[in-house]
Amino acid sequence: MIPIDLTGRTAIVTGASQGLGAAAAGMLHRAGANVVVNFFDDDQGVNREKAKTVVESLQNRTALAAGDVRSPDELRSVFDHAAKQFGGVDILVNNAGILRDRTVAKMTEDEWQSVIDTNLTGVFHGCKIAVERLRDGGRIVNLASVSAMVGTFGQANYVAAKSGVIGLTKTLSRELARRNITVNAVAPGVVLTDMGLSIPEAARTQMLAQIPLGRFAEPDEVAAVILFLASESASYVTGQTLHVNGGWWG
Repeated sequence: MIPIDLTGRTAIVTGASQGLGAAAAGMLHRAGANVVVNFFDDDQGVNREKAKTVVESLQNRTALAAGDVRSPDELRSVFDHAAKQFGGVDILVNNAGILRDRTVAKMTEDEWQSVIDTNLTGVFHGCKIAVERLRDGGRIVNLASVSAMVGTFGQANYVAAKSGVIGLTKTLSRELARRNITVNAVAPGVVLTDMGLSIPEAARTQMLAQIPLGRFAEPDEVAAVILFLASESASYVTGQTLHVNGGWWG
């Protein structure tokens, strides 16, 4: 067995209060990394409480950092907090995302723009700040989706955003190669998180029928791939999109 050891390295995971973000934070932490759990501070304080639970479950080498990925200033403060707590940042996982599913005919401009702003522009903000703040030899892992490959019905906004993430990943991998910073994307299929379970049951049934492995992913199965890309084991992997979809290709 070859263990992955991230001792001494610091990771920021956006949207880490629940679901895949929380799983990624936990996986990186178990490998020895310092982990900054970022969350969107909603008016009801729900995300804050969930993020606190994540931090409490990890116990040490963690920090809580509110910040809306749609705001460069707020996201920059997350990086500042990480640097203050742990001395710098080595790994960024751009995980924060939302769903506003509707067919194009019925989709409102706000439903389109809100998904683009969070799922694509939010990733751009994270990457741009990482260019300024990430230490040489660092890692950026962006969350894409199988939807970008198959063009999922009723998800034009989501598909467009995740397709953009894949393109952004390829370009940034070239721009940061001279600093030995790798930039990759992970494209999950349906994951058994609150977001995945929010997809209507009828749609999930249709999706499941297209997956050769016959099941949806567990969060840790995707988080393990994020961990690999954040590690030295993936030192020669950059500009790639790793598909974690159980064989689902549309």
